[in-house]
Amino acid sequence: IFGSGVIHSKILENCKLGDSIGWAFGLGLERLAMPLFKIDDIRQFWSLDERFLSQYSDGKIREFAPYSKYPVCYKDISFWVKNESTFHEHDWMEMVRFVAQDLVEQVQLVDEFRSRKSDHLLSKCFRISYRHPDRTLTNDEVNRVQQAIIENSKNLFDLAVRG
Repeated sequence: IFGSGVIHSKILENCKLGDSIGWAFGLGLERLAMPLFKIDDIRQFWSLDERFLSQYSDGKIREFAPYSKYPVCYKDISFWVKNESTFHEHDWMEMVRFVAQDLVEQVQLVDEFRSRKSDHLLSKCFRISYRHPDRTLTNDEVNRVQQAIIENSKNLFDLAVRG
């Protein structure tokens, strides 16, 4: 739990210990917290990432839940809901998670409105956040999954995908 390292030679020279080798070490609260919370990277304590900060905002002691350090890829999907009585957002989101598996981090409704022209159909737009836990996703991978979601939206939910 001690952080340590070799003292820079310039510091030793300034102290008239130029031929010496020295070690520096220290114990901070972060080092004590690391084994308690099972955090393996001390840099996370200075992170402003909400995925880290939100795990401890309630002040309770709990094991750190790792998250991907790889970039997120956002894709939107917009569609007209032809039959509101049979469309349920929860079912559609469940299909998205089934198709995309662990590549989907979040599905969020970002817009909805009623058309003035198309028989007052309801339009919904969802933002899908794709992120792999272990590597950067390629555009081709995300596009294939997005296309499968579009096809399932048409075939299973009878949605008119826009754009």
